[in-house]
Amino acid sequence: MKKLTLSFDNGPDPEVTPQVLDVLRRHDVLSSFFVVGERLRDPARRAACERARDEGHWVGNHTYNHIMPLGMTEDAALTEREIAAAQDQIGALSEHPPLFRPSGSFGALNTTLFNRTALSYLLRNGFTCVLWNAIPRDWSNPLGWPETALQQCADQQWPFLVLHDVATGAMDRLDSFLHQARDAGFEIVQDFPPDCVPILGGEVVQPIDAYVSG
Repeated sequence: MKKLTLSFDNGPDPEVTPQVLDVLRRHDVLSSFFVVGERLRDPARRAACERARDEGHWVGNHTYNHIMPLGMTEDAALTEREIAAAQDQIGALSEHPPLFRPSGSFGALNTTLFNRTALSYLLRNGFTCVLWNAIPRDWSNPLGWPETALQQCADQQWPFLVLHDVATGAMDRLDSFLHQARDAGFEIVQDFPPDCVPILGGEVVQPIDAYVSG
């Protein structure tokens, strides 16, 4: 049976994240939520993130403002602030070691993910860096993403799927997707595929130069 790992980016959302959590609980699925730090300043959004952590999901850092992929700036101060300020907001909800997922340009895995400052900061502060290998662009295809996701998952040895718990309507189809994934023979797990984790606890464990600008 092939493994499938789910993750959710760009939240938390005060309505969509609880909806996602309800579906995951019904299916007995644990996942990871990579949150935008500034959104945790809102009590309702933070409460949704706290619920995710309380129910066993992992919470990771997806930058503070999600302004641009870090590999597209050379501003060292901005880079460090995007990671550090988000981690400060996550606070006690953090995993140990802390998790970080970079933002990519429309999901691309290329040198837009990191600059040298970001890489140094993540290593120095003992982060585990989490990438992906399946991204069905649910934000732009809220109706049809499950079919795209199933095809992408079929093409991977251990798919690591990126979805988004934001208000596009896409997560209305999460329940159906989980049924289809299990019918297709996938075991849904929380662990990360090793090939998608280039940095583990502040140590480079997979090739990473292809993701670093400059």
